[in-house]
Amino acid sequence: MSFEFIKKLPTPSEIKEQYPMPEKLARLKEERDLEIRDVITGKSNKFLVIIGPCSADNEDAVCDYVTRLAKVNEKVKDKLILIPRIYTNKPRTTGEGYKGIVHQPDPEKKPDLLAGLIAMRKMQIRAIEESGLTAADEMLYPENWRYISDILSYVAIGARSVEDQQHRMTVSGFDVPAGMKNPTSGDLTVMLNSVYAAQHPHTFTYRGWEVNTTGNELAHTVLRGATSKHGQNLANYHYEDLNLLLTLYNERDLKNPATIIDANHSNSAKQFDQQIRIVKEVMHSRKLNSDIHKLVKGVMIESYIVEGSQKVGDGIYGKSITDACLGWEASERLIYDIADYE
Repeated sequence: MSFEFIKKLPTPSEIKEQYPMPEKLARLKEERDLEIRDVITGKSNKFLVIIGPCSADNEDAVCDYVTRLAKVNEKVKDKLILIPRIYTNKPRTTGEGYKGIVHQPDPEKKPDLLAGLIAMRKMQIRAIEESGLTAADEMLYPENWRYISDILSYVAIGARSVEDQQHRMTVSGFDVPAGMKNPTSGDLTVMLNSVYAAQHPHTFTYRGWEVNTTGNELAHTVLRGATSKHGQNLANYHYEDLNLLLTLYNERDLKNPATIIDANHSNSAKQFDQQIRIVKEVMHSRKLNSDIHKLVKGVMIESYIVEGSQKVGDGIYGKSITDACLGWEASERLIYDIADYE
């Protein structure tokens, strides 16, 4: 066999027992989850801003960033709900490169999955303790979900994962919102089929068990742009794109029609500074059309302390080692601008 079995990892229950979520934070998460749920279901008119580093590579820098975000949240909380991105797993286009803190707690050292699972959980709990904000992460590996299922308030399913059966069925067992991104091809039907699958019950194998799920009515769409067969980036955040998505939602029997606009990735052609313009255009489109206003529930923004990106090993505190991000000052201004639209 070409598999080398290195060590058996602790179960999610064992890791949770060793690094428990404090009861006070669990209650805080319940309150945040309800607030966010009410936005997705339309009970609340608040707007979601899912913002933070492309990858959460350094616990101190991430918690510093999230603490700054909490201070801004206090000023805008009557209009916005800020959800920090604490992304601990990173999909790699070619399979090479830094795969996130779960793989490498220290980006300059070899992978260590056991240390990574512990580092992920410790960082997420510390971030809540220091900021009072529960976070979003991407579910790259469905089997890892239960290691942090009691911590996260929002989960993204990436463009490369959204067509996968195991991802869709696992989401159907969530009790928090899950944003299903359009695939890299840009096919909106694939994305909507994923939402449909996630909103319905399933029976399947999961972590060695036969399980039943009841369906997740909070599953929704995320527009992140696409890539053509010629490798060109194709944006899908414009007014016409939002109208088309609205039409497609209206043709389907889906609960809680909702979308989040990812301002980076193929929408910005990974030009991080373009996120500001893109977010403002989305906010303007919401003002022009009441139906689009109801449909678009939030935005995703890649942002860190220092703008741009660096190579692993450069050692610049608070600067992304994966995709380039907006810097803190520009991010803070943009959040206040978003609040002014509301």
